[in-house]
Amino acid sequence: MSEYRDVFYEGPDGLHLYARDYRRDDAPLTILCMHGLTRNSADFEDLAPHLHGKYRVIAADQRGRGKSAYDPDPANYHPGTYVGDMFTLLDHLDISQVVTIGTSMGGLMSVIMCAMQPTRIAGLVLNDIGPVVDPRGLARIKGYAGKSSPVGSWPEAAEQVREINAASFPENGPDDWMRFARRTFREDHLGLPVLDYDAAIAKPLAEAQDTAVPPDLWPAFEATRGRPVLVIRGELSDILAPETADQMCARHDDCTLVTIPGRGHAPMLDEPEALQAIDAFLEGITG
Repeated sequence: MSEYRDVFYEGPDGLHLYARDYRRDDAPLTILCMHGLTRNSADFEDLAPHLHGKYRVIAADQRGRGKSAYDPDPANYHPGTYVGDMFTLLDHLDISQVVTIGTSMGGLMSVIMCAMQPTRIAGLVLNDIGPVVDPRGLARIKGYAGKSSPVGSWPEAAEQVREINAASFPENGPDDWMRFARRTFREDHLGLPVLDYDAAIAKPLAEAQDTAVPPDLWPAFEATRGRPVLVIRGELSDILAPETADQMCARHDDCTLVTIPGRGHAPMLDEPEALQAIDAFLEGITG
């Protein structure tokens, strides 16, 4: 497995934040990986080594997740703050341009980043997310984010993630669910698994209206024109509807849509179809 170095830095408001840096000095591109709402940089522990054979890869823990500090003000847990953190991270590492790979919330962040600073973004991989969020999936996420019961062992943690995610990963077996748990839980001072995020990250989502997350990202998405976009959709997704994915590529002049069979929200990006699509997409940018 590729080695990465730990990067600790301060966000615009001084909060201590963290990212993994799979550095490669001769890389033709740098890839910035951004996870979903309740996840962390470990989600990319398969994809990052795969890409590191050619590219530099940065995988960030958003505030309130993983090794990044919890924010004392839950109102800061929203994409606008996260985007500011990502620009600060790029400045901290003196990186002028990246290709973003964003899962769910991370994909929304990618679109916002491109709309704000288009010259910093060379291309976008949007993993199971689009300008319209399917209300079915949104309701499902609201139902568990920040509300999971404590567990007393790693097998209980694996069972909990299975109960939440079984419909999205119907082919997963016991080993897969344990690995999933190891990515989303950490051990506390007693050695017991606890979720690796601040439960308060769900407060802004819980307080928002269903139609307000986000209110309308079509203008921001259309601002990505001029940058290549790869849309990856899980065949069973309840977040990115097929018609939304189709419309994304219909409204963009350089958009590719790939559907991952047997996956819901969201593909792990270790699937052969996802890896092949991402490799081809990056090759198209580097020439």
